[in-house]
Amino acid sequence: MFLSHLLAYFTLSTVKDSKKETMTVATDDTVLPIVDLSGYINPKSPEDKERVIAEVRDACARYGFFQVKGHGVPLKMQEGLIQGLSNFFSQPREEKLKLSFLKNPCRRGYEASGDSLREGDAHPDSKEAFYIGREDPVVEPPGFYGPNQWPPNLPEEAFHAPVWSYYQNTNALGRTIWEILLQGLGHPTSVLDVFAQRPIVQMKMIRYPPASATKPGQFGVGAHTDFGGVTVLLQQAGKEGLEVWSEAKAEWLPVPSIEDVLVINCGDMIQKWSGGRYKSAKHRVINKADEERLSCATFWHGDSGATNPLDPADENRDTVGQLLFKRFGKQFSLSKGVGV
Repeated sequence: MFLSHLLAYFTLSTVKDSKKETMTVATDDTVLPIVDLSGYINPKSPEDKERVIAEVRDACARYGFFQVKGHGVPLKMQEGLIQGLSNFFSQPREEKLKLSFLKNPCRRGYEASGDSLREGDAHPDSKEAFYIGREDPVVEPPGFYGPNQWPPNLPEEAFHAPVWSYYQNTNALGRTIWEILLQGLGHPTSVLDVFAQRPIVQMKMIRYPPASATKPGQFGVGAHTDFGGVTVLLQQAGKEGLEVWSEAKAEWLPVPSIEDVLVINCGDMIQKWSGGRYKSAKHRVINKADEERLSCATFWHGDSGATNPLDPADENRDTVGQLLFKRFGKQFSLSKGVGV
């Protein structure tokens, strides 16, 4: 289906066959580690940075996921974003559809509930979403760079201002996570000077409907792995739903929604480029509460023309843009100039 494959670019995910997974959810005290990034961002000693690098390296090697506090994204900014999402998604459906991402050459804007159906799932995802990226004045083929579209009927302070502030802060955080991942494999942070001069950074804002508004067996988001680089996820505090698949335990690990704690994970590109030293783990969302759930994911990939920073000796010289285009190229309105 065109729509189901189209959504892959925005989530930048790879679909896994859900029939191969059990529905077992972890019931013990197994939780993803929480890393305090303040030791890296504001270290009091060289050992502080080394400790954070080691903790992130170990978490990515074991789970492909971890949680962070001390990340530098102010709580008030997170709350402002959540309110902005509520303001947008509470609009009438016809108003949101005027900003449909299906009509946008950069595939930015609104995705309606039911637009994404993953192989092996009985029903389409119940979520609805809104996508933005870096703000560039013109569309550049094949659509990785270009302008955003914003809801014209919402005041600046009701949506654009809080959303853009949060985007800029998680853009910076995504770069910090890449720095840490590089050092975890013995590379200097200067690698980013080449890899990330003009990084592709997409942000996906999501609303999951109440459980009573979904069909039996319908996921908020079906099981998948993120396709690209680093994902920074904000979950609305106290609204559970995210689950990560543990290969070692063969069960789903629920990820709690904790105030001022963000979730970080690696995508398939990082797993490939690290030679498997960092994992890309399957995850899904099931909103089990009878109230809406809001979240926001920022995907940080690097420059369209950048090659593998985790192994500079890699003989495969595929760029970020080429890898994305090879996988998702048919979904763009533009077809030439992939930033090589």
